Amino acid sequence: MPNNYVINDNDQPVYVEMTNTFRAPDISAPPEISASQSAVLFSANASNSATIVLGLASAIITVRINNPAGSGRTLYLSRVSGSIGGTSLLTSISGTFTIVRGGTITSPATVTPVNNNLGSPAASAMTVQSSTAAITGGSVLATYQLAPGVFTPAFTGSIIVPPNNALSINVTSSSAAVGTIISALSLTWWER
Repeated sequence: MPNNYVINDNDQPVYVEMTNTFRAPDISAPPEISASQSAVLFSANASNSATIVLGLASAIITVRINNPAGSGRTLYLSRVSGSIGGTSLLTSISGTFTIVRGGTITSPATVTPVNNNLGSPAASAMTVQSSTAAITGGSVLATYQLAPGVFTPAFTGSIIVPPNNALSINVTSSSAAVGTIISALSLTWWER
């Protein structure tokens, strides 16, 4: 039988390996995995495009998630993914990504959240709407400049929306070059 060391190798002067893995294993997974297994991980998507013929044009997409009073659930924002791009000259496209606490949107359209556990019929307690107009009012939590391409900031539950609160997220792309520009937005969250 070989003489293997259980904790560290004999020739290492400093303990550099993880010790006591039986009582505290170093195995971790993001909370989205258990949220999906529990059928409380949801996503919603929206996009908008604009055709540029002459002058500056913008493609605006806004998604507002409302957690109604009395829902009994709290929303934990997992991730926001999106992109700006199109057939317009890519070097002429610029954009912004903004997250706002509250805020209102004009001419909203209903977006049905999808349960990321495809085997579950469970529905989200949130009311989700989209608009092709910018957010008005509210308090800005974050704003970023965007270059053409994909962006995916992960929040892993660090933005929390309790009942009787709302979160609005906006992506705007702009260009003056002839062609089409597109703004796309996808949100993922869990509820408990």
